[in-house]
Formats: sequence, C-alpha cells, structure tokens
Amino acid sequence: VQLQASGGGLVQAGGSLRLSCAVSGVLTYTMGWFRQAPGKEREFVGRIRWIIGDTYYADSVKGRFTIFRDVAKNTVYLQMNSLKPEDTAVYYCALGSMSSSNVASEYTLWGQGTQVTVSS
Repeated sequence: VQLQASGGGLVQAGGSLRLSCAVSGVLTYTMGWFRQAPGKEREFVGRIRWIIGDTYYADSVKGRFTIFRDVAKNTVYLQMNSLKPEDTAVYYCALGSMSSSNVASEYTLWGQGTQVTVSS
C-alpha cells in the first residue's frame, strides 16, 4: 500500500488549493487529512470513509475545506477554499481503518506531506 500526496504550494489569503492523495492496493479504508505547522502539534483536518463517502471536518476548516473521492482514480482530494494564513502547514494524508476518526494514532500509513503556504 502506498500513499502519494501532491498539490501543495503558495497561495494568497482567500485563494484556493486542491491536494490529492492517490492510494494503491486498498479499497476499504478511511483517508484522513492532517496538518502540522512549525512548532505546533499535528492537527486533524478531516476524513472520508471510502465505501460510504461520508466526511467529517475539524471546526477550524468546516465550510471552507471539502474532502471528496474519485473512485475510478482511487484518489482522495482535499479542496481548500478561502484559505487563511493560519492554514499554513505541511499537510499529510493518512490511511486508517473504517473506524478511524480524528486521532492521528488511529492512522497507520502516512504520505510524505506537502507544504501549503498562505500569504497575507
């Protein structure tokens, strides 16, 4: 099983970015997105359960970020709109079981992380 995350970059406040995480080898799982800013602990952003397609978000991103999946491409996306400077962080996708929620330790496989920088 491998995770390949991509799509980070530099964007101005109010802008948008889309991150993607391609999964190979697993068809039933939860994909979580986490982020870690310098000097801060890793923070839950949101998650999607592949089979059901339901999502759950941290309050800090609710209404601005959307997680969705492309079944044909076996890829999960994190669409980030109305970005704020405080969204600046390294973003990680992580693979968990069907019961995984918002706790990092519930996820067993992590992608390499992609930097998102939001300028003011």
